[in-house]
Amino acid sequence: MRNLFSNIKGDAFGGITAGIVALPLALAFGVSSGLGPTAGLYGAIFISFFAALFGGTSTQISGPTAPMTAVSMVVIAGIIAVNDGDVAKALPVILTVFLLAGLMQIGLGILGLGKYIRYIPYPVVSGFMTAIGVIILLTQILPSLGYYPKEDVDFVNTFKPQAEEVILENILKEEAGEGILVLEDFKETIGRAEHTTQADILKESQTLAAKEASGALGAIKAFPRAIQNINWLELILALGTIFIIYGFKRITKAVPSTLVALIVMSGIAVGFGLNYRPIEEIPSGLPIPNLEIFTSFTLSSITPYIFTALTLALLGAIDSLLTSVVADNMTKTKHKPNKELVGQGIGNSIAAVFGGIPGAGATIRTVVNISSGGKTKLSGMIAGIMLLVILLGLGPIASQIPAAVLAGILITVGIGVMDYKGLKAIPSLPKDMKLGPIKMSSEVLIMLIVLVLSTFWNLVYAVGIGLVIASLMFMKKIGDLTAERSDVKPLKEEAWADEDGFPQNLKEEVFIKHLKGPLFFGSTSDFQQLTGQIPDTARTVVIRLGRMQYMDQSGLYAMEDMLQELNKKNIQVLFVGLLKQPKYMMERIDIIPDLIPNEHIFSTFKDCMKWIKENVKDVI
Repeated sequence: MRNLFSNIKGDAFGGITAGIVALPLALAFGVSSGLGPTAGLYGAIFISFFAALFGGTSTQISGPTAPMTAVSMVVIAGIIAVNDGDVAKALPVILTVFLLAGLMQIGLGILGLGKYIRYIPYPVVSGFMTAIGVIILLTQILPSLGYYPKEDVDFVNTFKPQAEEVILENILKEEAGEGILVLEDFKETIGRAEHTTQADILKESQTLAAKEASGALGAIKAFPRAIQNINWLELILALGTIFIIYGFKRITKAVPSTLVALIVMSGIAVGFGLNYRPIEEIPSGLPIPNLEIFTSFTLSSITPYIFTALTLALLGAIDSLLTSVVADNMTKTKHKPNKELVGQGIGNSIAAVFGGIPGAGATIRTVVNISSGGKTKLSGMIAGIMLLVILLGLGPIASQIPAAVLAGILITVGIGVMDYKGLKAIPSLPKDMKLGPIKMSSEVLIMLIVLVLSTFWNLVYAVGIGLVIASLMFMKKIGDLTAERSDVKPLKEEAWADEDGFPQNLKEEVFIKHLKGPLFFGSTSDFQQLTGQIPDTARTVVIRLGRMQYMDQSGLYAMEDMLQELNKKNIQVLFVGLLKQPKYMMERIDIIPDLIPNEHIFSTFKDCMKWIKENVKDVI
């Protein structure tokens, strides 16, 4: 506790500055997620405070981040669509997924898996981060143009036939649930359908229109209509915001340019009484827990989203631990990865209960905190308290912020979050594979697959597919390299030094094979050719295993197949220098002693040669 208050002045200034920097981003990420600015602000307050209090990185400032918001946006849109476009109805399920993700993060930390996060391949992270930037850019183009598909009457009207079909399907599902047979009681179906109003059809049409225009692909489809329906005031507000963010950085970096843009553009819009579109109203007063998460919880409603929650947990872990490394480099300290995951999980879990979106360690806010004097956990806690004070004191004022200003802020975030380092490296990476007639880098291929699938299909599955492909390619490369060094290929054997005195008269009857490296899935195909190398005159095969340190299951069965083949030919096999791990593997499936008796296993070649001289006869 004494350490917590050892740098009060620096931590107070760092925390307050980081909180101010976090404000516009929290509001923007909340709007972008689909749950509104309040959800972003609640997420920033609780994650910042509790992740700092319980985490393992003293100077880290946490809150909603671009990657976490992009995944949350997909999750939220999907759950809202399943719940007939009703946010209030979908909210308990959405927050339960976020709570589950937080609990999973706590579990990852308790199990000590934090140190393994760093093994995620760079091409997967690079493709994902660039995709996040592209998704944010594409999804914010429509609001920056002042175009909202749900409010485009002509566009919504095109979905009315489909809306009527959906409403009828819902009626039929209700009747099936109540045990009503439609063909026997068709009048009941007609009666219920007659109660459908034009307002019901319009609402369903708006939901379908919003769904059609959601995500990166939906934004591209809706772009031509947006161009035809530009709201010039909204576009000017968005462009003005972008101009100030990039322009003010050239003047000074001491004051956050994002905050300057928010205050200046909002001031102009409010001061001149412009007819702009404000963000959703931010409620004043203390945040209240959403107890529906617990009271309306059903396992069936959450089961389809378990993998999604795990993805959020892993993404938050990666995002946070990367920021922890940045903080370590700046402060010359060492973070505790597992403790950090527990802290992030607690922060995300509490934020979910209060209706906040999930977050992670935020690099820019952490850098601002350290640069402003923050040194202990108190700085992150103060940042959270600062945002709570803003919520309580300035909630009604913040509700007047133009939606286009937040769209402009998010566009700059999308541009900034892309992995330009990875993109610049594309031409220089070695072209180590062929895709048809095209030679290209396997790492570039992984990055592009993750980028395209994340942007236009599914962020969650894209990362999984990227990891699988990266793992398979890695295994192939290591397999090729190790097989090359293992020397289990059908090459002419060169005698080792201790074989010089081998009896000349037994060279036809005894074949000696050297294995120099692990026998595993990457080298088994070459090893399986061993039986073909053995001369017809050989009655005994000596396999020298002193340099075969490791054997996996693939190698084990390849060895078993070879020994069975030699056994059929009445060729006896002798092992020399068998090491502990391969011997243990062979004993598990009874290769030893069924195929290789213990008396045929020798610790040195000298012992083996003595046995050969006594038991192998020159038959020629």
